Amino acid sequence: MNLKLLPALIALGLAATGAHAVVTDQMIENDAKTPGDILSWGLGTQGQRYSPLKQVTPANVAKLAPVWAFSFGGEKQRGQESQPVIHNGKMFVTGSYSRLFALDAATGKKLWKYEHRLPEGIMPCCDVVNRGAALYDNLVIFATLDAQLVALNQDTGDVVWKEKIDDYAAGYSATAAPIIANGLILTGVSGGEFGVVGRVEARDAKTGRMVWMRPTVEGHMGYSFDKDGNKKEIGISGTTNKSWPGDLWKTGGAATWLGGTYNAKTGLAYFGTGNPAPWNSHLRKGDNLFSCSTVAIDVKTGQIVWHYQGTPNDGWDFDGVNEFVTYDEGGKVLGGKADRNGFFYVIDAKNGHLENAFPFVKKITWATGIDLKTGRPNFVPENRPGDPTAGADAKKGVSVFSAPSFLGGKNQMPMAYSPDTKLFYVPANEWGMEIWNEPITYKKGAAYLGAGFTIKTVNDDYIGALRAIDPKTGKIVWEVKNNAPLWSGVLTTGGNLVFWGTPEGFLKAADAKTGKVVWEFQTGSGVVAPPISWEQSGEQFISVVSGWGGAVPLWGGDVASKVNYLEQGGMVWVFKIPKVVASAPTDAKTAKAVEVKVAKAP
Repeated sequence: MNLKLLPALIALGLAATGAHAVVTDQMIENDAKTPGDILSWGLGTQGQRYSPLKQVTPANVAKLAPVWAFSFGGEKQRGQESQPVIHNGKMFVTGSYSRLFALDAATGKKLWKYEHRLPEGIMPCCDVVNRGAALYDNLVIFATLDAQLVALNQDTGDVVWKEKIDDYAAGYSATAAPIIANGLILTGVSGGEFGVVGRVEARDAKTGRMVWMRPTVEGHMGYSFDKDGNKKEIGISGTTNKSWPGDLWKTGGAATWLGGTYNAKTGLAYFGTGNPAPWNSHLRKGDNLFSCSTVAIDVKTGQIVWHYQGTPNDGWDFDGVNEFVTYDEGGKVLGGKADRNGFFYVIDAKNGHLENAFPFVKKITWATGIDLKTGRPNFVPENRPGDPTAGADAKKGVSVFSAPSFLGGKNQMPMAYSPDTKLFYVPANEWGMEIWNEPITYKKGAAYLGAGFTIKTVNDDYIGALRAIDPKTGKIVWEVKNNAPLWSGVLTTGGNLVFWGTPEGFLKAADAKTGKVVWEFQTGSGVVAPPISWEQSGEQFISVVSGWGGAVPLWGGDVASKVNYLEQGGMVWVFKIPKVVASAPTDAKTAKAVEVKVAKAP
């Protein structure tokens, strides 16, 4: 026997018997190049959200029609931000309130459901969302609102292992989709509005055993763990009190609530960190590392290799959690990040050197730009909310109008990058806020803000805009405006298409080069989740989860009142271009009529 053929023969044997290969590290590393499955949040650990599939194009996308739809059911129809993952003909998709469904990816048939039992008193900041699961071996793994990590058998939904991340009563929660790197499952924490301490954890994906833990607030110790659970100090993050006054670093925030990306070439995982706590920046003089930053962590050691801070001494709640999407350009591995603060950053993914920075929204008031030599923003001092202790009214500092609002030029909704067009596709929002500071003291499990705010619109005709951005020039190549704010992620494909959703309920597609909208479908509820695409039985499928919610209706002030007519929901929609029916008429005139009818189907 030719031994070189053995892997192929084994694969054929597995296919013939109905057995399936478990998810391996190699499969995860190749995820972006294998459109027959989706194993990672981001359609590959780099987070590009690019599918190489080319069956659906601007020329034929009008024929795209629903194949099946699945309802999450019950009364738990809130904020559906999940990106499904696909393996072995199964779709695994999370729902609000820490639920996970296994569905037949071809038909939508429910195979099993896991519903996590949530305790009373959970304190999620920004709706009861979950952004997805990770696949490894024969496990599907996701995080829960009471700050646990649960691994289920892909075939049965039985719990294989369950680990506590932290104490939900102290304000910790978990909403991000985990990622897998070198057999480790990497997760962050949510809860920055409650004075938690942000961190990244690495666990053995098969067992849940902790391998290392790296805090993202300066002054806290990192640890590694042996196979018996014994921990060893691996160094303090940063230098205690170097950029934090007094004891505020002990409740410093910087939560890693969106999760991360990973690049196999650099061996680094990239996690964004949230706001420092409290919001009142006058209490915490200094840069407050590593808040509002991108931190690059060596997956093998748990050490921070480099960091870049977008908003030092943040006074506007400009979380820096947004995804760091890596890509190859000019012999370098670069990373792009559209920050909440309104600036887009291009950074060398290996060493953290700032290559470029420019606005991706049209109104920014807190800074005039980014100094490319120092990497620091050029602050507008008068746009920082006032110190409550500096004026006659000790209960409220001077209020300022600031843009973007704390909901950001971009928030949780992930952007996409196309290696074909070399463009990023960014779901941006143009809005501002009135913001002021208030006195505040820390109390375990209580909101730790020290600020008040009201979201304001800045344009009469639109808030959201999907923008194609050239990372070399900083130019907006095209944009598609939207009346309501965009809160959905983006998908781009080898078929020269960009897909995204709107709060008004539409899943839309545009020509990736021109921005011309070429297709849309009404899903019945607002879309705040990222679309996906995969191949099955030789056909290209498109899918998105629909269900209005998230931070906008909870925190959106005047903007929330503009979209309060939108209905909540919880549906998975799947689309493809229908095959020509075998019994269809064969003469050209009648066949053309059938084709037109299919194309216009709702």
